[in-house]
Amino acid sequence: MGATVIPSRQLLWRTCELTSFQPTNVLIPRVPVAKYLSINTWFWGAVVALTAACTNYGGLLTVRFLLGVAEATITPAFMFLTSTWYTRDEIPFRTGIWFSGNSVGGLVASLLAYGIGHIDHPLHPWMWMFIILGVATFLWGFVLFAFLPDSISTATFLTPEEREFMAHRAVIAGTGRTEKTTWKWAQFVECLCDPKTWHLFALAVLTQIPNGGTQNFGNLVIKSFGFTSLQSTLIVIPASVISAGTIALTGWLASRSHHWNCLLIVCIVALSITGSAIIYARAHHVPLGAQLFGYFLLSTGPGALPLIMSLLQANYRGVTKKMTITSMMFIAYCAGNIAGPQFFKSNEAPLYQTSFRAILICYIISAVLAVSLRCYL
Repeated sequence: MGATVIPSRQLLWRTCELTSFQPTNVLIPRVPVAKYLSINTWFWGAVVALTAACTNYGGLLTVRFLLGVAEATITPAFMFLTSTWYTRDEIPFRTGIWFSGNSVGGLVASLLAYGIGHIDHPLHPWMWMFIILGVATFLWGFVLFAFLPDSISTATFLTPEEREFMAHRAVIAGTGRTEKTTWKWAQFVECLCDPKTWHLFALAVLTQIPNGGTQNFGNLVIKSFGFTSLQSTLIVIPASVISAGTIALTGWLASRSHHWNCLLIVCIVALSITGSAIIYARAHHVPLGAQLFGYFLLSTGPGALPLIMSLLQANYRGVTKKMTITSMMFIAYCAGNIAGPQFFKSNEAPLYQTSFRAILICYIISAVLAVSLRCYL
């Protein structure tokens, strides 16, 4: 008898029919992720705009704390939504797209800061910066509220058949069901005992220590090359383009094959190692052009984190493990960004030798961990 060829869509439907999706007894209450994200965005925008009203250290400390509260939601929510909607092979590129918004935002902010930097009345330029970005963020919350669905089952732009197909597709080719699920303590413990969990956690910390330093003191580093404050603001633009391009390109490459993620992390880290080594060596009279080239190479570093997050989203199945590793990842992200600026010592200006030595060491260890993780996986 001749073999029957089943189209891929029909094959997926048939697989879905043969797979049991029975809900368990104790359910995790479904949180409207998109609505919470929208409300958080309104709160975030309001706090950003109110920063312009700060006149003392206490006020600034308060709004910075509230900004941290608002920002804490963003990355975990985006990661959860991405792993809910897309398959394992699609996750890296989608993560790269939304994560590159950080670099694109840096580019837009640099242009905006350069233009606003010439305003001296009636408010200071930094006040206008916070007001404009805060209002824009607040307004974007309405877009999220109107168009971003909480889950596949509530996506009004899909037909009932399409919603069912997408849900089954996410379970079979993705990372498991995210609706009508239970919290399982056994899986929580299993996640903590998994070696790849601590590989990813360490990678996140080590790649964010350099990020925390260069993001906060990037302009100071560029000024130490001999540029003015406004010139340094413009020079951040090509650095942001390089960063966004690296994130998008590596995300696309990783989506072509999930075997490439760790190797791509090594490639990114290798470029960052080269850049930090050049800047670290400037005490030995490295030419200005070479120092700037090193800084641009260092701008590829942020491309490592979305690849790490893609590994996280693609290699953990089920809500319990997703929630656990996502929380750990954001703790690592915050810890790295807190630690990074501490290496920039004012008494070492303008060379900041300790900071770039630390950046160099962090990236070298990251490369070793990426190779070790690939071997383990």
